[in-house]
Amino acid sequence: MSNGHKITASRTGAIMGVVLAAASGVAVIASGTGTPATPQARMGDPLLGLDTAQATRFDLGKIEYQRNLTVGEGLGPIFNQTSCASCHNNPVGGHGNQTVTRFGHIGKKGGFDPLDALGGSLLQANANNDDCIESIPPEANITTLRVTLGSLGFGLIEAIEDSEILANRDAQDASIRGTARMVPVLEDPGEERVGRFGWKSQLATVLSFSADAALNEMGLTNRIIATENAPNGDDALLLECDTVPDPEDVPDAGGVEFIDRVTDFQRFLAPPPQVPRSGMLGEAIFVSIGCAQCHTPSFTTSSDASLESVLQNREIRPYSDFLLHDMGIASDGIADGTASGRHIRTPVLWGVKDRNPLWHDARFADGTFDQRLLDAIAEHGVFASQGQASASAFAALSVADQQAVLRFLGSLGRAEFDSSGDDRVDLDDFLGTDEAPFGFSDCWNQSTSPDTPCAVHDIDQNDIVDSIDLDALLLVYDDLLEDCDGSGTLDLIELLDGTLPDADVNGVPDPCQCPGDITGNLVIDVEDLLLVIGSWGTCAPPCPADTNLDGMVTVEDLLQVIQDWGDCLSGD
Repeated sequence: MSNGHKITASRTGAIMGVVLAAASGVAVIASGTGTPATPQARMGDPLLGLDTAQATRFDLGKIEYQRNLTVGEGLGPIFNQTSCASCHNNPVGGHGNQTVTRFGHIGKKGGFDPLDALGGSLLQANANNDDCIESIPPEANITTLRVTLGSLGFGLIEAIEDSEILANRDAQDASIRGTARMVPVLEDPGEERVGRFGWKSQLATVLSFSADAALNEMGLTNRIIATENAPNGDDALLLECDTVPDPEDVPDAGGVEFIDRVTDFQRFLAPPPQVPRSGMLGEAIFVSIGCAQCHTPSFTTSSDASLESVLQNREIRPYSDFLLHDMGIASDGIADGTASGRHIRTPVLWGVKDRNPLWHDARFADGTFDQRLLDAIAEHGVFASQGQASASAFAALSVADQQAVLRFLGSLGRAEFDSSGDDRVDLDDFLGTDEAPFGFSDCWNQSTSPDTPCAVHDIDQNDIVDSIDLDALLLVYDDLLEDCDGSGTLDLIELLDGTLPDADVNGVPDPCQCPGDITGNLVIDVEDLLLVIGSWGTCAPPCPADTNLDGMVTVEDLLQVIQDWGDCLSGD
């Protein structure tokens, strides 16, 4: 057991407590060597560099994002979920495994009818009243599922200039060139921008996204979209099941509407991390076989002074071109405005590590991460798909090169120091496990490279796991940081440098497992008893006989020796 000092702090609070303001908005952490290290925010965290007001807006927005709306507030009359986080939940604000149903009618000579008059093309699965439950109308001859996309890094995606997306489109090979969909900015009538959100690139700003989802997923009319959806287009049912005056989204006690709260949360969500950040062989292969033409690795956000500084002039790595591509028979058949039934927007790959299911209709679900990816890559090669060449090129790779690509894709969303891949940084990642044997302590002072397991611990990619990396590890560590012997140095550090032994390799220094082991020989016997008696009274540190670190050697310390009597590690 440990009876020492515990140091607790939230991950974000710990980082921000030592942040040196940086113009880029990225946290700069002062290491013990004076060389800065820059840990990335994890999925679901706020952007590093938010000021106090922005951080408060993020927190308040997250509360609203997770809150279940009620019928009295305007939920319904038809809806899919009662909160944003019901779908965007891996993590909160990220991708989910929820699906919705789309339907429509394809004529004998082609042409798609979304059946707007019958409530299409989105089927809302729930209603305030059983009389208003929607069904797929008999006129529909095509249906498909749509899986939930994530909102991570949304503010940064919105901040990409249209010209950047269009220039990237123009540079693509004609055989795979995507289509930029110009869409109205719903909150600013008359303005159009390149669409970048949604499976059909149907929305261009985060606020437009929030207003659209509030209405179509939760039935909440708002100042931007004030007309309610009638169940299967039946206005009589609308009158029966909806009694809240429109617009239903009204200012809260702080004078802010729901759509603005959830927009704050999504705009200030950090992009998923990428660990290691660059240099993996798999990415070079990914680029060489043409995947990066559509899954464009990076963009730089606008330097427009009207943007918050934390969103300005930032290089981001979403691995998407935000364009529509013809995916042939792998698409969904549902047209949306100028997006045809064969068009699908290139999904971002950042955060793909934790994404299950994959593909727009969730067709690749469960199984291993590698198998889902292999299935999705192969699906790019179906008839009439613009992804055929890349899918064929991947299939022609050696097994080793294919595995390198999969390892690279597995780096998109991985947290630094998370060797176990469970989205936490804890004792398992420090010590290593049977499944993930390369813990921080195994990699300490070891040479590494982007393609070796220890790369997850080499935060600054200087090819060695050193004190710079240790400084950053301590800041993002999720378990309690302890100083069980009261030495003023954290146990993890003393375990690394050998000051404290850990014979059973459980991450708890042996003297702290058995405070009664005064001699430190892992056996508690009469020798330890005599040392306590010999140190009786006031005892300034370091004082091994002071087992409870209260500055006095008393009967409590004597009883601790008796309690721990025998072999320290075995408990005998």
